[in-house]
Amino acid sequence: MELSSSKILVLGATGFVGKTVCELLTSKGLEFHRTSLTTGVDLRDADQTNKLFEETNPDYVLNCASYVGGIQFGYEHPAEIFRNNLLMTVNIIEACHRQNVRRIINPVSNCVYPGQATLFREDEIWDGPLHESVMVYGMARKMSWIGAWAYHQQYGTDTINLVPPNIYGPGDHFDPVRSHALGALIKKMVDAKKNADPSVPVWGTGKPVREWMYIEDGAEALIRALDIEPYLGPINIGVGEGVSIADLARMIKDEVGYQGEIRFDMSKPDGATHKTLDGARGEKLLGWKPQITLPDGIRKTVQWYYENVG
Repeated sequence: MELSSSKILVLGATGFVGKTVCELLTSKGLEFHRTSLTTGVDLRDADQTNKLFEETNPDYVLNCASYVGGIQFGYEHPAEIFRNNLLMTVNIIEACHRQNVRRIINPVSNCVYPGQATLFREDEIWDGPLHESVMVYGMARKMSWIGAWAYHQQYGTDTINLVPPNIYGPGDHFDPVRSHALGALIKKMVDAKKNADPSVPVWGTGKPVREWMYIEDGAEALIRALDIEPYLGPINIGVGEGVSIADLARMIKDEVGYQGEIRFDMSKPDGATHKTLDGARGEKLLGWKPQITLPDGIRKTVQWYYENVG
């Protein structure tokens, strides 16, 4: 089936990832239907979800809906993260089955990997427990892959499960609770420069290493997955290169032009020590790998932040 003549449904279309996915679909000339909680459909409600799928009868579903935040949000809202994400997963995949959806594109957080792993490889996804700081969200997202496997085994449901690095960029959350480290650091540096603060606090030791993906690359990966060959296992999308939180803070400090000091708050948790992804499988299956470098992505994000937020 040609994508140009297919019906595509974007879930979570008003969120950070969903908005960029919709923009990229539009630029590629692909028609789609968008929905989210703010547009009136609560995917945690089975009746609302089934009604949406009956009315739109999609061929493809891009699932950008999730309930997630940064490390502090994870510690403060574990029950909500558990309940909301599992309800959405169950309702979405059942509705896809009922409507005979051709394919689901399901982003799976890199939190699904063992807490002690460094370079994440798909065949090692079951090799240990998740890190406590992301255990609930990571397990909820891992269950979305289990659901994909189960529905494939019983009904033949086709799901592509993509595992990206931490995604950042224009339109992200920038508050300290809902954002990941990069977005929170941009806000902190911009505010500190504006207020002439002598220092900026950064959580933990600054030693943890993270890989980052610019939002446009993330959206491109999701859309490319619409017409690749079927593949049931997890597919990493990344380049295997990370940066320490300390170095990330310095990069953002330089881009913002903040002149004060960076102060590491050792009373705050670090989270997992190392998160980078072996993206060889993703590059082979998608015929593509992320294109935007971290310095360029930070530059674009800081510029957007100044123009739209700060």
